[in-house]
Amino acid sequence: MNKYWSRRLAGLVPYTPGEQPRDGVFIKLNTNENPYPPSPRAIAAMKDSADADLRLYPDPTCRDLRAALSDFYRVTPEEVFAGNGSDEVLAFAFPAFFDPARPILFADITYSFYPVYANFFGIAYKTLPLDAGFGLPVDAFCQKSGGVLLANPNAPTGKAVTLSDIEKILAADSERVVIVDEAYVDFGAESAVPLIRKYSNLLVVQTLSKSRALAGLRVGYALGDRGLIRALETVKNAFNSYTIDRTAQRCAAEAIRDTAYFCEICENVAKTRDKTAKRLKDMGFRVLDSKANFLFISHERKHAKALLRALRAAGILVRWFDHPRIDNFLRVTIGSPAEMDAFCEKIEAFVR
Repeated sequence: MNKYWSRRLAGLVPYTPGEQPRDGVFIKLNTNENPYPPSPRAIAAMKDSADADLRLYPDPTCRDLRAALSDFYRVTPEEVFAGNGSDEVLAFAFPAFFDPARPILFADITYSFYPVYANFFGIAYKTLPLDAGFGLPVDAFCQKSGGVLLANPNAPTGKAVTLSDIEKILAADSERVVIVDEAYVDFGAESAVPLIRKYSNLLVVQTLSKSRALAGLRVGYALGDRGLIRALETVKNAFNSYTIDRTAQRCAAEAIRDTAYFCEICENVAKTRDKTAKRLKDMGFRVLDSKANFLFISHERKHAKALLRALRAAGILVRWFDHPRIDNFLRVTIGSPAEMDAFCEKIEAFVR
C-alpha cells in the first residue's frame, strides 16, 4: 500500500476484467461481447455527431436517450435513468439505496463487482449460497435485509429466475430496494420491467453492451419508480453531471430505436448458444441451462484450468474463475457460428 493511499483503499480488492489481448490474434470468447456489429443506424448516428457541437457539453439529462428508452419499455422518461454503463449505474445505486448498518443480500456465485462495490462504499453484505444445481435460493432472499442484488440471468452461470420468484422477493419486504441486474436478459430470460409500476422498491438495471452490441460505447440505464430514479440522479450529480457524451447519447438512442436489428442479433446469438450447448453435451460436458450470451461448462475428466490453457495456446480465450465451487468451470461467450465451430473442434480434440 502506498503511503498516500486513503484508508478506504487498504485491503480493497478491485474487480478483475476479462483479458483484452494486445498481442496475437485470438478468438475472444472471454468477455461476453456480441459477435455482431452494432445497428447501422447507431453507427450512422455516431458519424453524424462528429461535428462542431462537440465543443459543447452534452445534455446532462440525456433527454433524447431517455425518450427512446421510455418508448421502447412503455414507461415515462421520469422512470428512466441513463449512466456510463450499467456498472456505473450499479455503483450509484449503492450509496443511493443501501445503508452501512443494514446488510444487503446477493448470491455467493454472481457478478463479482457486487462485493467490490459493497466494500468500497462500506456496505455490509451477506452472501446466500446457490443450490447444488446453481439455482437461486428464493426463500432465503425473502428474509429481512437492507437490500437485494439479483443478476437475472445470473453471471457467470447463465441461469435465469422467473418473474414469480422475483415478485416473491419484492413482496417479502417492501421497505428495501431490490435491484435486478438484467445485463443478459435479452437473450432468453424474462425482464422484470413490467413489475416496476406494481413494486415501488424495484430497480431494473440494463446495458447496451451485450444485446445492443455497444460494449465500447459504455451506456447503461435503470428503470424504476420515480423516487428511485431521483435518488440515482442525486448521486450522479454529486459526482459528475455529464456522464454520457454527446456522441454516445445519439448512438445509443438510435440503437434502442432499431428494434428489428436488435431482435435479429439476439435471436442469432440464442440459436448459436443452444446449438453449441448440444454439441458440448455430446462431448460429455456438463452445461448449465443458459439464458445469457454465454455458457458455463465443466468436464469430469479434464480440469477447467487445463482446458483454459490449452484453448489459449490454440488462440481461443475463455474465462475461468478461481473461486470455490466453480473452479472446474469455464464461462464461454457465444461468438459467431464460425467461431463456435472452431471452439468446439478444439475443445473436442482436448477432451479426447
